[in-house]
This record gives sequence, structure tokens and C-alpha cells, in this order.
Amino acid sequence: MRIALSTGSLGPLLLVGLLCLLAAGSGLLVRQYRAGSARLRAELERREKRLVEREARLDAEQARLRAESEELTSRSGALERTRVELAQTQSERRRVLELTAGLSAEQARAELLRAVEEEAKREAAVTVREIERQAKQEGEGRARDIIAHTIQRLAGEQTAESVVAVVALPNDDIKGRIIGREGRNIRAFEAATGVNLIVDDTPESVQLSCFDPVRRETARLTLDTLVADGRIHPQRIEEVHERSRAEIERLCVRAGEDALLEVRVTDMHPELVRTLGRLRYRTSYGQNVLGHLVESAHIAGMMAAELGVDPALVKRATLLHDIGKAMTHEVEGSHAAIGAEFARRHGESAEVVHAIEAHHGEVEPRTVEAVLTQAADACSGGRPGARRESLEAYVRRLERLEEIAAAHEGVAKVFAMQAGREVRVMVQPEVVDDLRAQVIAREVAKQVADELTYPGQIRITVVRESRATEFAR
Repeated sequence: MRIALSTGSLGPLLLVGLLCLLAAGSGLLVRQYRAGSARLRAELERREKRLVEREARLDAEQARLRAESEELTSRSGALERTRVELAQTQSERRRVLELTAGLSAEQARAELLRAVEEEAKREAAVTVREIERQAKQEGEGRARDIIAHTIQRLAGEQTAESVVAVVALPNDDIKGRIIGREGRNIRAFEAATGVNLIVDDTPESVQLSCFDPVRRETARLTLDTLVADGRIHPQRIEEVHERSRAEIERLCVRAGEDALLEVRVTDMHPELVRTLGRLRYRTSYGQNVLGHLVESAHIAGMMAAELGVDPALVKRATLLHDIGKAMTHEVEGSHAAIGAEFARRHGESAEVVHAIEAHHGEVEPRTVEAVLTQAADACSGGRPGARRESLEAYVRRLERLEEIAAAHEGVAKVFAMQAGREVRVMVQPEVVDDLRAQVIAREVAKQVADELTYPGQIRITVVRESRATEFAR
């Protein structure tokens, strides 16, 4: 019973304790809440203050921007007014200029463009002329060096050919046997050989005259054999002439082979070799044609080596460039065209054929080989002593050169110089301008090329000179 009472008396005490603890805890919580509320209130006040300050700054910035916007609007209006005034001023200025110059804006612009274009063309022409002058000067210098070195290395022969062959006789008694009874031997000889046999008072010799050197050489060999044998009659003449023709053909083949060997050209058609050898007995302006071909081939080969071009092809083309001269009158056309077709039929390459047909300018040269063939041909034919020309023909050519140049209007003086290889034309500067001077040079060159026959080339120089002279007293 006591225990129950004791336990029952402890309940209120525990309750009171618990209440005290609760009261103490709630006071602590209240104080903490109040402290947190104070801190939160302070933070809110600081934030509110910052917001107020920011709002003030934004208001100030907005006011500044409004003021700048008003200022920009004002300046924009002033700029627009200035632009309008400037446009009006330009329009007024243009109107005044048009009235003063008598030209519209489009016309003035066109005039300005025309002036600029003329100035640009003038400057371009000066530049192009200077470039051409330098290139021509360098090219001519290089060409002179190549040709000079080539000619110096070449040992050429002087011409000594003739259209008459002289046959030496052991004595004058043989002349009667050559003539025969009532001249029948001479008639038989001329009929068989196609060569004129001249028996005159020249001691111990007779002459053979013929324009065809192959026939002349055949007749010479025939007569030499007849004289050595002593039996001269029509039948014997025909027999010996046939053997002489065969011998000449053999000599032609041998001459062609020797030419190929000398210039180191191989693999050529036998017909080309035989025809090439026939040129041994032909001449051009007194120059032996086969010798000219061999000489030209050497020149072309040396020039090709200087330029870095294949010498073999160039020498082959140059060696064959005059092969058309071996053809008779039965084949029509120029010797360049005939020779080109002949070489084409016998298997020569297109480069060789083109060089042959272009070596006299009848066809425009398109390859280096063709140009070198032209140059070598001119060098061989134009060198001193290569070709023979009579004094009378030479003088007539010089006179005709001066006549052709002097016939043009405005020409004051004409001089044929350097043995007719250059014509210097002096013109009156007040009558002939620079453009007309070029036209005169071109016309004179064309007329000379059309009318005259000459070896190599002739240079036409037109000189227009203005002089002003004053005396200081």
C-alpha cells in the first residue's frame, strides 16, 4: 500500500518537471526565433536599400539615354539638312559646269574616260615598244653570235663554176676526126648528148655548151672516152654515150652517199640519195648546189647545237631543202614545193617536208627546224664568195633598188649600201610622218622582193630626221 502511494505521489512531480523543461525549451526557441527574425529583417532592409539605390541609378541612366537620344535625333536632322544642302550645291555646281563647258554629265564622263583610255593606251604602247626593243636587241645579238661562230667554224669554197666545159685534146689533128665527114660526127654527138659541141680556133681544145650540167658532164665524159679511144663515128658515139650515162648515174649515187656521210645522215631512201647526187652537177648563181646543201647542213647543225635543238633532224631537213632543183622542167611548180612532195613520197617525216617547203617563205615556217633551214640557206648563199654575179647584173640591181625607193612620195635621198644588201632611204620629215615611214619601208621591201632576184636578203631602212638649228649671238 505504501509503495502504491509513493508511486502515486511521484506523478505530479514528474509532470511539474516536464512542464518546467517545456517552459525553458520554449523560451530558448522564442529567443532563437526572435534573433533569426531580427537578422532576416536586417537582411531585408539591406536588400531594399540596394534596390532603391539601383532604381535610382537606372532612373539616372534612363534620363541620360533619353537626353542622348534627343541629341542624336537633333544631329540626325541637322545631318539630313546638310545632305540636302550638299546635294543642292552639287546639282548647282554641275549645272554651272555644264553651262560653262557646254557638256552634259554623261558627255563629260565619256570625255574623261576617253582621255584616261588614251593615256593608258599610250603608256601601254610605250611599254610594249620598249619590251619589243629589248627582246629584238637581245635576240639579234644572240643570232649574230650564233651565225658568226658558225661561219667562223665553216671552211667554204669560192665559186668557180661555168656553163661551158672545155675538153682538152692531145693535138689539133683530132678536131677533124671529131667533126667527121661533112660534120656527121658533130651532128651525131649533139643528137645523142643534147649538148652543143663548139670546135673553133682554140688550140688543142673544144667546148661543150649546155644549160643542163648533168648532160654537159655526160657529154664531156663521152668525148674524153672517144678521144682516148680514137674511134669516132656515129655508132661508136651512141655506145660510149650510153656507158657514160651509166657512169654518171653511178657517180651521182656515190656523190649522194658521200654527202650523207659528210653530214652524218643515215637511213635515206635510195632514190633520194641518187637525186641528191645529181645536184653535184648543178649550180645556182655559180654555187654548186650539192656543195651548198652540205655547207648549209653543217651551218644548220652548228646553230641547232647552239640553241639546244636536235642537230640530226635539222641537218637532214637542210640537206634536202634544195632537192627539187634536181627535177627537170617536166615537173611543174617551185623547187621548194616539188622537193617537199618528192621527199614526202619517199618516206621523209612531216618535219623535214615542212622545212623543205617553207625554206623560201612560200609556206609560213611553223617549226624550229624550218626556221633554222631558212637561216642556214641564207648564210650559205649570202656569205662572201659563195655565189657569182656579173658586174652588169649587179649594177642594174643597185640602180633598180634606188629607183624603187625613190619613186615614193616624200623621199629625199636613196643610198644602196653594203653591196646592195641594204637600202637607206632618207625622207622629208615635214612630208612623211613616222607611220608613213613604216609604210614606205614595207612597200619598198615588198616591191624589191617581187621584182628583183638576189641572194640572201636586203634590208630596207627609212630614216626620218628633224633638225633645229639656232645661233647664240
